[in-house]
Amino acid sequence: MTEQTHKAGFVNIIGKPNVGKSTLMNVLIGERLSIISSKAQTTRHRIMGIINDDSYQIVFSDTPGMLKPKYELHKNMMSFVHMSLEDADVILFVTDLFETEEEIEDVIEKINQSGVPVLLVINKIDLSKEDQLNEVTAYWTQRIKAETIIPISATESFNTERILQEILDRLPYHPPFYDKEELTDKPERFFASEIIREKIFLNYKKEIPYSTEVAIEDFYEEDKIIRIRAIIYVERSSQKGIIIGEGGKALKRIGIQAREEMEKFFGKKIFLETYVKVEEDWRKNKNKLKKFGYDQ
Repeated sequence: MTEQTHKAGFVNIIGKPNVGKSTLMNVLIGERLSIISSKAQTTRHRIMGIINDDSYQIVFSDTPGMLKPKYELHKNMMSFVHMSLEDADVILFVTDLFETEEEIEDVIEKINQSGVPVLLVINKIDLSKEDQLNEVTAYWTQRIKAETIIPISATESFNTERILQEILDRLPYHPPFYDKEELTDKPERFFASEIIREKIFLNYKKEIPYSTEVAIEDFYEEDKIIRIRAIIYVERSSQKGIIIGEGGKALKRIGIQAREEMEKFFGKKIFLETYVKVEEDWRKNKNKLKKFGYDQ
């Protein structure tokens, strides 16, 4: 394998919240690395997933949804987005039939000035009504300097194989950046916390999921079992009561769902302990954000 025959590069997936970026990356990778939820802003970190082949390595990056920051947390999330424009070999700009450029005009300007090849991916076409796809395509082609347009349905894996071919056509010749056995650059603790956070998004309403952060205090892997101790942080005492629920039933349900998901993900039995603590206004405090790994 030489530098002239092997392709490798970074493909960064960006777009507004809830357009299906995480679903798309999971489909392309073939693994569930990113949180999938009907709620917006579920991805907070930049998550890398890697596709390996004898002749290429594609390093995908799923970024938080583009938004106007309201908290320090949002500012940090947007820093991941801006950073992804700087190190990309290919940008996948994902939108859907319903989103516009409102509130993200400055990011679109940066994309257009980046000089990086852009693939415009229009998701959720399974929901399209007559002429809607044509109208959406016309709208975005006036705003994004894209090399090609790819209509897809990520949930139905429709036309997603075309994305891989379009990426490979534009990927530079380069030796692999990571070991060919690697699937992601994130540690196992990270995915344990993300799985718990996903179950919180699925089980609680309104502001509760957005006010929650999960930290893995202990992660001990034995031959047949992984023992995990997780702390769920909230911003208010009242939120702690909601997370725990009457008689601890709500927290128990989260624990059961997360354990079952982890056992599928890690391929081992999981012993999971979950606790709830209050960390007041952690989303607005830079020092507390650093404690939770938001240190960009």
